[in-house]
Amino acid sequence: MALTREKKEELVELYSSHLENASAVVFTDFRGTTVSQINGLRADLREADTSYMVVKNRLLRLALANNGVTEDLDELLEGPNAVAFVGEDIGRGVTALKDGIRGLDEVVEIKGGILEQNVLDAGGAAALSELPTREEMLAKLLATIIAPATQLARVVNEPGVSLARVVQAHADAQEEAA
Repeated sequence: MALTREKKEELVELYSSHLENASAVVFTDFRGTTVSQINGLRADLREADTSYMVVKNRLLRLALANNGVTEDLDELLEGPNAVAFVGEDIGRGVTALKDGIRGLDEVVEIKGGILEQNVLDAGGAAALSELPTREEMLAKLLATIIAPATQLARVVNEPGVSLARVVQAHADAQEEAA
């Protein structure tokens, strides 16, 4: 059944809103999967703040153009596509996608992706899973912020610790002499 013009406009708007909220977009070829497998993958990805949907390529191309992606997308928008719209935490979202694909006996394969208006090949899109998660980045940032304070505390504390060691050594020497 053909889509009406209104339905097509709704889909373009839906894709556009997902693109605006996504940090990255990963294209997959989903041939060979069942509806229940795709629904299971969607549920897994939802926990990682990622939405996954089967898209109409022509309508997605319009939505991408509306969002400023003007690079050549012919390879990505060839054949049936399901797209993962990854939320704020790119590493977590793409890792969840790769784990979900692994659970489907690798029937689904990553075709490529888009990160900050740049088109990525399959390897580049899969490599997004190697990015640290939001929690890991916050931990690294916190460690970087408190490192100077920790070093300053050690430097300030060292003369007192050294003096205490000298006094203790002198006391130990006095005990042994007695």
